[in-house]
Amino acid sequence: MSELTEWAYPLAESLLAEPLPRRWKHCQGVAERARTIALILGDDAELLEAAAVLHDIGYAPDLAKTGFHPLDGARYLREVANADERIVHLVAHHSCAWMEAEARGLREELEGEFPRESADLNDALCFCDMNTTPDGTPTNPVDRVNEIAGRYGPESLIGTFIRRAEPEILASTARVLERVAAAKRQPM
Repeated sequence: MSELTEWAYPLAESLLAEPLPRRWKHCQGVAERARTIALILGDDAELLEAAAVLHDIGYAPDLAKTGFHPLDGARYLREVANADERIVHLVAHHSCAWMEAEARGLREELEGEFPRESADLNDALCFCDMNTTPDGTPTNPVDRVNEIAGRYGPESLIGTFIRRAEPEILASTARVLERVAAAKRQPM
């Protein structure tokens, strides 16, 4: 483990393991997916893994202020944990967060406070999140979107958001898989 991941895992565990054990399993699984695509990330592999294990900390009861977990998690990381700003930005914008922020009337707030990281890193985190079940096991983005819509209900804010985000989630996954395939074809 790098210094960054040695810091991130215990922080995420301290916030999620006891109050939200299933969410903690999910975050561990998302980090595991990040390790599987490290070959396309170069020097940013550890950054992505740290962001992956932290991406849902905004659900922690002590952190949930707005009810919008990407914003709550990013604010905590910036204001309390003094996290690397790139991790903060990835957490703030993970998995098409701007679409949910828009539905909640928080898009200007989100984008005003937190710039986006590179498209490649945002795609990578979306890929990891949307290819991991709530229990931390691998899945695919179609089943993941269906699971989320089913859990929250198709007419709910989350159900509506995730269906709206589905084309971008699938496109993000396709871009990551294309990069992985290209990297594997490269001679060493």
